[in-house]
Amino acid sequence: MASLDQKSPNVLLQSLCCRITGKSEADVAHQFQYAVRVIGSNYAPTIERDEFLVSEKIKKEFVRQRREADAALFSELHRKLQSQGVLKNRWSILYLLLSLSEDPRKPPNRVANFTTLFAQALPRDAHSTPYYCARPQSLPLNYPDRTQSAQSSGSMGSSGISSLGVYAMNGPTATPPSIIPGHQTQVVGDSLRQQLGSRLAWNLSAVPPSVPTSTSKGLPNSMTRSVPRSRRDCDANSCVEISEASLVRDILYVFQGIDGKCVKMSNPENCYKIDAKIAVSKSLRDTVSRLAELGWLHNKVRKYTDQRSLDRAFGLVGQSFCASLHQELKEYYRLLSVLHSQLQVEDDQGVNLGVDSNLTLRRLLVWTYDPKTRLKTLAALVDHCQGRKGGELASAVHAYGKTGDPYMRALVQHILSLVSHPILNFLYRWIYDGELEDMYHEFFVASDPTVKTDRLWHDKYTLRKSMIPSFITRDQARKVLLIGKSINFLHQVCQDRTPPGKMIAASKSADSPKDAAELFTDLEGAFQGKIDAAYFETSKYLLDVLNKNYLLLEHMKAMRRYLLLGQGDFIRHLMDLLKPELVRPATTLYQHNLTGILETAVRATNAQFDSPEILKRLDVRLLEVSPGDTGWDVFSLDYHVEGPIATVFTRECMSHYLRVFNFLWRAKRMEYILTDIWKGQMCNAKLLKRMPELSGVLHQCHVLASEMVHFIHQMQYYITFEVLECSWDELWNKVQQAQDLDHIIAAHEVFLDTIITRCLLDANSRPLLNQLRAIFDQIIEFQNAQEAMYRAALEELQLRLQFEERKAQREAEGEWGVTASEEEVENKRIRDFQETVPKLCTQLQILTHFYQGAVQQFLVLLTTSADESLQFLSFRLDFNEHYKAREPRLRLSLGSTRGRRSLHT
Repeated sequence: MASLDQKSPNVLLQSLCCRITGKSEADVAHQFQYAVRVIGSNYAPTIERDEFLVSEKIKKEFVRQRREADAALFSELHRKLQSQGVLKNRWSILYLLLSLSEDPRKPPNRVANFTTLFAQALPRDAHSTPYYCARPQSLPLNYPDRTQSAQSSGSMGSSGISSLGVYAMNGPTATPPSIIPGHQTQVVGDSLRQQLGSRLAWNLSAVPPSVPTSTSKGLPNSMTRSVPRSRRDCDANSCVEISEASLVRDILYVFQGIDGKCVKMSNPENCYKIDAKIAVSKSLRDTVSRLAELGWLHNKVRKYTDQRSLDRAFGLVGQSFCASLHQELKEYYRLLSVLHSQLQVEDDQGVNLGVDSNLTLRRLLVWTYDPKTRLKTLAALVDHCQGRKGGELASAVHAYGKTGDPYMRALVQHILSLVSHPILNFLYRWIYDGELEDMYHEFFVASDPTVKTDRLWHDKYTLRKSMIPSFITRDQARKVLLIGKSINFLHQVCQDRTPPGKMIAASKSADSPKDAAELFTDLEGAFQGKIDAAYFETSKYLLDVLNKNYLLLEHMKAMRRYLLLGQGDFIRHLMDLLKPELVRPATTLYQHNLTGILETAVRATNAQFDSPEILKRLDVRLLEVSPGDTGWDVFSLDYHVEGPIATVFTRECMSHYLRVFNFLWRAKRMEYILTDIWKGQMCNAKLLKRMPELSGVLHQCHVLASEMVHFIHQMQYYITFEVLECSWDELWNKVQQAQDLDHIIAAHEVFLDTIITRCLLDANSRPLLNQLRAIFDQIIEFQNAQEAMYRAALEELQLRLQFEERKAQREAEGEWGVTASEEEVENKRIRDFQETVPKLCTQLQILTHFYQGAVQQFLVLLTTSADESLQFLSFRLDFNEHYKAREPRLRLSLGSTRGRRSLHT
C-alpha cells in the first residue's frame, strides 16, 4: 500500500489501461491519452450520489447471478471500508465498479420516425415534469460526406449527430472520439442508457494504437465527425460561403449554448452571431439571430441554476425554484432531442438538407416559438429573483403571475406551485405541530432560541415581514404566527401536553406541489378556511386553559380590587390600621409588621371571601427610602404573578400598576386627611365658642377646608368614575370578546395606558402632576397647621377652664376667688395667647394664598390640555367661577380656547 500511495495518478491510470486491455505500456499510449481526456471531462451521471443505493445495487447483482456468498462478503468489506475512512470518494469507486460490470454492447433503442420522436418529445402535461433532467450532450461539429454516410448506414448503423446524452450539472460535456481500426469513427455515448463506467471500459478497449487525421479541407462536409471540438473552429480564410444546412447544424448547437462552427458567442455584444467574414444573405443572418436568441436565453437560465443548485444557503424554496427551472429546461431538451434525432435520421437516409429536409431555419422558427416564449419568461423571472430567497422569492414569482397572458400565467403558476410547496410544508408543520425547522431562514415566522420561557409569547416568535409571501395577507400571517405560538406556549409554559391533534379538528393536506397549487388558487376560500379553523380552535383552547387552570380573569379582577383600590371597605380599614405605623419615619418601618396589619385588614373585611389563590399573592412592598420620607411615602401593596399569567401581567405592566397605586393611594390619603380635618372642626367647634378671639381663624379654616374637600371630591370622582370605571368596563368587554391571547394582552395594555395618561402619570402630563402634588402638599400643611392651632387652643381653653374652676371652688369655700397676682398671671397668659391669634391668621392666609395659587395654575393647565375629559374637569373644579374671577387666564371659555388653538395650528 505504501508503494501504491507514492505512485502518481498518471501511473495508476496507465496501469489500469494496461490491465483492462491486456497490452504493454507502449501499446496503450493512445488509450491512456483518451482515458486522461475522459477523466478530465465533465461527465457526470444523472443519478443521485447515494453510496447506500449503489452498494445495494451491487449486492442485488450478486444475488441475481446466484452469488450470495460474494454478496455477503461484499457487504462485510463495505462495512469495514466505511468504518476505516481511508477513502474519501467511496461512492465514485463503487459506481465505477458497478459500471465496469455492466455490458456496454447492448444495442441502443432508436426511434426511426420523426413523427414518433416529436410526439414523444411533447409533454403530456405542460406543467408536470420530473425534477432531475438530462441535457443534450454536446454534439460533434463534423459534417461527413453524404455518400459515405449513406453507404455506411446499412452496415454500421447510425453515425450522425449523437442523440440526447448525459449532461453534467457543471455545464456541457465534450464527446470523446473512439476510433476503430479499419472502420469509420463511431461516437461514444449516443444513448441515454449507456452509463459512464461501461462506456469507459468499452472505449478503452476499442482505441487503436494510431489515430488517423483528417486531410480534407474546404467546406464542412469534408470534415469527419470525430474531430474534437477544439479542432472544429472555422478557418476564417476558407469559410467564405455557407449553406442553410450548415447553419441548421450550427443552430442546433447554439440552442444548447455551445458555439457552432460559424455561429458563435460574441462577448462584446453578448449575443450569438454569424462571423462577419462569412457570406450569408441578410435574411438568413436575421433568421439565425432570431433563432440564436434561444441559446442566449438558455445560457442565462442555466447559469442561474448551476450557480444556485450547489448553494445550500439558498434554502429549500430556492432549490425548489431551481428544480422548477430544471423541469422547464427538461421540456426544452426533449424538443432538442427530437430535432437531433431527426437530423440523425435524415443523415442516415441521405436526405439533402435544405431541399427535401424537414429541418429548415424557417421551420425551426415555428417549432421554437413556444419554447422561446417560455425561456423568455424564465429568463425574466431569473432576473427578477436575483438576490431573493424564501418567502421573498415566492413573492417575486407570484408577482409575475399577474398577467393577462394565460400561457405565461399557467407557466408561472406551475413554478409557483413548486416554489411554494416548501413554504406550505413549513406552514403546516408550524400550525399543526408547533414545530419550526427553518435552517435557512426562509419562513416568515422567526424564532429566537436565546429567549427564556417567561418571555416566550412576547419575544421568542416574530414575523419576518420581508419573508411573507405576497399571496398571504398580513392578517393570515398574524394568525399563522399565533397558532404555532399558542401550541408552544401551551407545551412549554402551561405544561399542557395535550397533542395538537386534539386541539385542532382540521387535518393536513397539500402534500404535493399539485395540492399546493390547488390550495393557493383559492386563497380566500380553502386556504383561509384552514387557517381560520386552526386559529380559532387553538386560541379557544389556550384561553380555556388560562381561565380554568390559571384563573386569568380572577387575577385581573383582583388587580382592580386591590391595586386600583376598588375594594373600598378593605382600603379604608387598612388605612385606619396603618395610620400609627405610617406616620413614623420610613427608616423605622418593618415589612413583617406591615404584612401582619395587611392580614388583619383582610380578615376584618369582605376581602376574606376571596380565593386563597388570590390572597396569597397579595403582599406589602416598601419603596426606596429618601431622606425625610414617612411611611406614607414608601408604602405600597404588591401582587405576585408568575407562570402563564405573567405573560399578561408582565413586569412593565406591574410597574404601571405600582405607579397608579401610589397615585391613588396618595389621593386616598388626601381624602382621609380631609376627613380627619372635618372631624376635628366638628368636634372642636362647640368647645372653642368660649374663645371668641378664635372665631376668625376658625372661619378661615372652615372656608379653606371646604375648598380642599370640593377639590379632592371632584378629583376622586374623576379618577374613580371617568378614568377607572370607564376604562375597566371597556377592558372587560374586550376581554369577553377576545379571540386569542394577543387580544387580551393588547386590551390590557390599552387599559393601563389609558389610566396612566388620565391619571396624569405620562410624560406629557408631568407639569399637571407636579402641580397636583403641590396641592396635596398644601393639604398636608393645612392639616399640620390646624392640628397645631387646635392643640394650642385646647390647651389654652383647658387652662382657662381650670382657672375658672379653681376660682369657683374658692368662692364656694368662702374665700376670694382669685388673688391679684394670680389674676395678673392669668391675664398675661391670655394676652400672650391672643397675640398668637394674628400669627395663626397670617399663617392660614399664606396657606390659602399658596393653595389657591396652585389650584389656579392647575386649572390653567387643565384648560389648555388636549384631553377633553381634563378640560371638563377644570369646569367641575371651578363650578362657581371662584378661581376664574381671580385668574384672567381662566376667563376664556372652552369654545374660545378651541378657536384660538385651531388658529395657531
